[in-house]
Amino acid sequence: MWNGKLIGAALGWFLGGGPLGAALGLLVGHQFDSNDEARGGLGADSAARVQALYFPAVFRVMGHVAKADGRVSEQEIAAARTVMAALRLNPEQVRQAIGYFGEGKQADFSIEAALAELRPLLRAYPQLAQFFMEIQLQAALAGGGLSAAPRARLVRAANLLGLGSDDFMRLEALMRWRMQGGAAGARAGGGGGGFGPGGSAAAEADRLRQAYALLETTANASDEQVVKAYRRQMSRNHPDKLQANGLPESMLERAKERTQQIQAAYELVRAARGMR
Repeated sequence: MWNGKLIGAALGWFLGGGPLGAALGLLVGHQFDSNDEARGGLGADSAARVQALYFPAVFRVMGHVAKADGRVSEQEIAAARTVMAALRLNPEQVRQAIGYFGEGKQADFSIEAALAELRPLLRAYPQLAQFFMEIQLQAALAGGGLSAAPRARLVRAANLLGLGSDDFMRLEALMRWRMQGGAAGARAGGGGGGFGPGGSAAAEADRLRQAYALLETTANASDEQVVKAYRRQMSRNHPDKLQANGLPESMLERAKERTQQIQAAYELVRAARGMR
């Protein structure tokens, strides 16, 4: 199969990598092709279409959510800029993102129309839909929290992408945990559950609960089930796999952070259970 190779090479070249980027993209595509059937990934045409639609939709919806309360505050603009910086967008991509953000603020913007083409493409790969909503939640939470109006628009976006209310609540809880330093605390801690000196029992219990949620398992699961859940999440969220299924290269840094969070959550659960 050559679909993944062609997409990877084209994305590497188109997104500014030149021949070196094309070579790296070719390698990623080869890795994807080798496991395409087992992974249940998108086909070449669908992945290319996702790549074309995803970036504009992210920032249009972000602008739409920021405008929910009637005006876009300086804090919300700063939050959007922070997301752009975290994604390591180049100057041209920042210019485009600002333009898309402005389109989303317009009174005649239709979130239904903006996501209509994307939803059926993401149905085969829901991790991309969850990733989309994580970015939206990060911007909204950093921009002043979630009052009723922006929350309603976020829930609507999640529903349009095929995610249910439970999915949204789980993602919101995980993003709050992440933004409060949950993943960093888990990485920094040792045998005391990943919280270091001064961590309260309540805080430790909350972080452990969020760690189980990130792994999409529960405290009642067996050690074997926890390991399987961890491996499943690492496979689903691998940056190479996300890129092969259409995630723009500009958002791969966020995907790498996601896998680090999964690893941190697993280490936290392992420590709490005394797993080797």
